[in-house]
Amino acid sequence: MKKILLLVLILGCSFYGFSQSTKYGVRGGLNISNLNFDGNPMANNTHRNGFVIGFFGEYGLSNTVYIMPELQFSAEGAKPEPMQLDYIQMPVLFKFRLSEKLYFGAGPQVGLKINKVDDGIRNFAYSGVTGFEFKLSHMLFADARYTYGFSNIFDENLGIKATNSTIQFGFGYKF
Repeated sequence: MKKILLLVLILGCSFYGFSQSTKYGVRGGLNISNLNFDGNPMANNTHRNGFVIGFFGEYGLSNTVYIMPELQFSAEGAKPEPMQLDYIQMPVLFKFRLSEKLYFGAGPQVGLKINKVDDGIRNFAYSGVTGFEFKLSHMLFADARYTYGFSNIFDENLGIKATNSTIQFGFGYKF
């Protein structure tokens, strides 16, 4: 009983500590995306311009380290219509404060393809994200991110291998 009470007390204090520096917000921006083929691409492989929009939570672990899970819609892939990929993504960034206005973030991302089914392209994508955030004011920020796909986007039976890479330029608002 004492161990359970101690565990509840520790968890309660830790959640109280997290709530002291918890922020929520929205973020949107521009994507410049391309597919990186292993070998020669099957079609004209030109980049696709799209957009990203979503919301996030930012939880302070200390004065300089934060964890920031997001849920976002992202238009990615390549310009030819069969290779245009739209995802619901969940990046989880670990952010580090470099100065009063500059932050660096990195972390994993998982994506669920939402625009087509049974088209030879996998429904799940796994990526890594890294980027910088610049604080414009107490509530506004601008950021730049690079996302590199770790998983092949095509089904194995097609014999084609490609990964997605995306550069994002965004703006956000923290409540």
